[in-house]
Amino acid sequence: MLDRPNSKAAWIARAAALKPESRAFIDGNYAPAASGETFARVSPIDGRVIAEIASGASQDIDRAVAAARRSFEAGVWRDADAAAKKKVLLRFAELIRENADEIALLETLDVGKPIANALAVDVPFCANCIQYYAEFADKLYDEIAPAAGPDELALVRKEPLGVIGAIVPWNYPLIIAAWKIGPALLAGNSVVLKPAEQSSLASLVLARLAVEAGLPPGVLNVVPGLGEKAGKALALHNDVDMVSFTGSTEVGKLMMVYAGQSNMKRVSLECGGKSPHVVMPDADIRKAAEAIAWGIYYNQGETCHAGSRVLAHESIRAELVAAIAEVQRAQIPLGHPFDAASQLSALIEKAHMERVLGYIELGRQEGATVALGGKQALTESGGFYVEPTILDNARNDMRIAQEEIFGPVVVVIPFKDEAQAIRLANDTIYGLGAAVWTNDMRAAHRIARSIKAGTVWVNTYDRSSLTTPFGGFKQSGFGRDRSPHAIDKYMDLKTVWIDYR
Repeated sequence: MLDRPNSKAAWIARAAALKPESRAFIDGNYAPAASGETFARVSPIDGRVIAEIASGASQDIDRAVAAARRSFEAGVWRDADAAAKKKVLLRFAELIRENADEIALLETLDVGKPIANALAVDVPFCANCIQYYAEFADKLYDEIAPAAGPDELALVRKEPLGVIGAIVPWNYPLIIAAWKIGPALLAGNSVVLKPAEQSSLASLVLARLAVEAGLPPGVLNVVPGLGEKAGKALALHNDVDMVSFTGSTEVGKLMMVYAGQSNMKRVSLECGGKSPHVVMPDADIRKAAEAIAWGIYYNQGETCHAGSRVLAHESIRAELVAAIAEVQRAQIPLGHPFDAASQLSALIEKAHMERVLGYIELGRQEGATVALGGKQALTESGGFYVEPTILDNARNDMRIAQEEIFGPVVVVIPFKDEAQAIRLANDTIYGLGAAVWTNDMRAAHRIARSIKAGTVWVNTYDRSSLTTPFGGFKQSGFGRDRSPHAIDKYMDLKTVWIDYR
């Protein structure tokens, strides 16, 4: 590892000298797209083209799936000894850590998040996830069913599915890729990873490091692609046994259609959210405000479970709004991602910035009050920045309260009593996350039980661990990432009934 830059100028110089790998990674080697076509990746930091990336399409998906299938059927990874799998995956995790600076820099250039957070969160969380699942390699057991007679044996075996298509978004490319490839590889599958077109560069490094760690060629393939060319081809492919998708609800629904149109492959979906904070009148306002601010402004609000709706009791609403704004100004400054102090930086691309600004204007038109921010920022940079924003005194039937903005915009909605708060919290198509803020633990249990969401925090927000499952209810999807539960979705159950009389 080279000496880590410690200033904005040093990071900019390192970025200028970087020549990122931009070809697809198929069967253990980098290769251009079969068509020879590329697409320009424009960094959201300053609007500069940072790479011409291989524009993968159906031919490239065919090559990657064929490589994955060959490796799976050959058993080079599927049938490897558990200790050997563990050794490879642990080495993979270590190589991610050893190459942290390069990977973090690519992640920041691609998606615009602060380099400090890419280094402290995204890269180590990716490595930790691979390590977590590596540790299961020699701890998975099959079962013996109790239903057999005295001269019979009923075995219940867990077997890998085969070829997994993993489609990941651009907001946390490293972390979410690890959530999928970690348990999928542990289970003995081969994987074709399709990164979002906006965030391919770090994933292409992961593929190389996996082979360096000892993963056989063809077991992990990465095919970048523009638009739906590669992702749709992967989801429709008849030799893919499962698609694990994280992204928008709209595209998640298409994954189910594609599965039905092809080979009825398994589908696991983690989709959108409009997660509510329910802040009761007895809540610790300062603590709630701090968690709300970090929960919506961290990663520019580009987080699927961002706490984007605040349901505030009418008696404390004004105090809470003022406190959220104060926390943002004091703790979560907006700035260039290479500034050490920045905690909130560029949105992913110009079109998304315009979409977020459009929602802020829509909020004004719908009758909400802009209590903080509301405008484009750092226009002189050439990048895509939006001020941290509070839309106050909104109604839950407004579009800003129902549709996923996916930016640094929080919508504050007053309520009168607990029953109304629960009704408003559930009045959404989504069910990914939620929080309850109260010192009354009886109320906390009642509300948490009543809210339809995959995770409900009480007097905290966005606390997580690899040991806890993550996923949603309703149109936030189904299936779970993280925890031992994630392993099961990449395996199938086979009953072997033996009569040995």
